[in-house]
Amino acid sequence: MRELVLVHGRAQEHKDSVALKKEWLDTFREGLGKSGLELPIPEDRVRFPYYGQTLFDLVAGVALDKVAEVVVRGSEEDPQLREFMMDVLDEVLTRKGITDEEVQAEAEAITRGGVIERGPLNWKWVQGVLSAIDRHVPGGSGASIALFTKDVYQYLTNPGLRDVIEAGVRQAMTPGVESVVVSHSLGTVVSYNLLRREGKALGWKVPLYVTVGSPLAISKIRKSLAPNKHPACVGKWFNAMDPDDVVALYPLDERHFPVDPAIENKKDVKNQTSNQHGIAGYLNDKDVAKRIYDALIA
Repeated sequence: MRELVLVHGRAQEHKDSVALKKEWLDTFREGLGKSGLELPIPEDRVRFPYYGQTLFDLVAGVALDKVAEVVVRGSEEDPQLREFMMDVLDEVLTRKGITDEEVQAEAEAITRGGVIERGPLNWKWVQGVLSAIDRHVPGGSGASIALFTKDVYQYLTNPGLRDVIEAGVRQAMTPGVESVVVSHSLGTVVSYNLLRREGKALGWKVPLYVTVGSPLAISKIRKSLAPNKHPACVGKWFNAMDPDDVVALYPLDERHFPVDPAIENKKDVKNQTSNQHGIAGYLNDKDVAKRIYDALIA
């Protein structure tokens, strides 16, 4: 019997791992119900490595409207983090068609100032960027993207943090046992990096790898994970996204994330969560749930 491994994203701190696993499975069952199906394996064959508390950082206790300032201004001490973050934010602006003029207008409205110099070193400009995302991207949050980007950067560049996160995911995989891996958001970065780097050597067998709400094709993230390869331990790779998901900017296709064999993409998910990125809006999708089901019973 195959196993199911679920790899979550960010913003999961202060949560009970058992309750969080139940939330994922309840949503998965909802998606299965749309095809008249039920969970095909016992729950004890479902692994849910929890690393949310590990990502909890120094913005704890800071009011939501101050979070972005703490994160971005804090990055002044780490020029590489600042560059990474602003590159991602700029790509969000470009992808969503937000112009410099719109950012300038937001910055002027916030600061009541005149023309503001463009660039990551100008906090007033950064405020305009975050506010423009808030205003012009349905369900988008500049603060949330800043936090998400910081977590990705920390995972990619902090060996201690990366080791703790990967240890949990590594323990969830059973060598020699076929396991369907489903990952979301930051979890797609973690799982992809680990599967590609260690999967074959550790004897992992993944007949289907599912990524939802994945940021892997964002330029800065894709380049940080180079060389981009199809994990040798993975049979088929299925990616699903809502076209308005502000984190999953692009499909994982030949143009944006070329690997061999190519990744199958579902680009029309209607994610009903408030930011069109939440896991509930992916696992309850009829097609996504059915693909996972079919892989578990094969």
